Amino acid sequence: MRLLIDNFDVFAGGFWVTFQLCVISAVAALALGTLLAVMRVSPVPPLRMVAAGYVAAFRNLPLTVVFFFTAFGLPALGSNASILKIPGLDLLFRRLGTDLPYFRFAVLALSLYTAAFVCEAFRAGINAVPAGQAEAGRAIGLTFSQNLRLVILPQAWRAAIVPLGSAIIAMIKNSALAGFFGVVGDLAQTADQLTSAEGNPFIPVAIGICIGYLVLTVPLGLLLDRVERGRAAASR
Repeated sequence: MRLLIDNFDVFAGGFWVTFQLCVISAVAALALGTLLAVMRVSPVPPLRMVAAGYVAAFRNLPLTVVFFFTAFGLPALGSNASILKIPGLDLLFRRLGTDLPYFRFAVLALSLYTAAFVCEAFRAGINAVPAGQAEAGRAIGLTFSQNLRLVILPQAWRAAIVPLGSAIIAMIKNSALAGFFGVVGDLAQTADQLTSAEGNPFIPVAIGICIGYLVLTVPLGLLLDRVERGRAAASR
């Protein structure tokens, strides 16, 4: 416990880096996953094929392979993920705007990988909406996009919120890989710094890292449990 107190600023810094990484990746994965889910239910066959191929590829690839490609393959191709240097966003998350490409590579890896699972969770939510809802929208003259935006998606979000939350919790745990692929200062890299570089015992450091991840995941899990209980009570 003394080790955790003496190195609280180090753990806090690692927690903050991991928090930023997870927030950015979660938002990107939700946005991309939603787009993919819409493509998968689209009446346009090429869009369905592209989305289905994406999901099949990323659901069956190990996340480590995705990290390897983004952290080492993209630099070999001459990319530093500068597409994530979004004006305004880098003021809130400074690591996106500074010359820390491995942070951006980690965001890409987590976002691209998690989006496949978000897509399937959201598609299940879309399929859970009664077919009569879409038919009623078509009956009053709504186009496919209007029907999807105004009728289907709002109901699909409510049906998919629990599996979507589970996908984000899995992504938070997966972010532990980032420290081993060049992301400086996150919780995993903090553990390596305190044990390998400074020679501290592993168990207290591991406990501190576990506490950091639990702070990120447990509140979200409790929120999902509450949502699920509320839905179950409403359906009675």
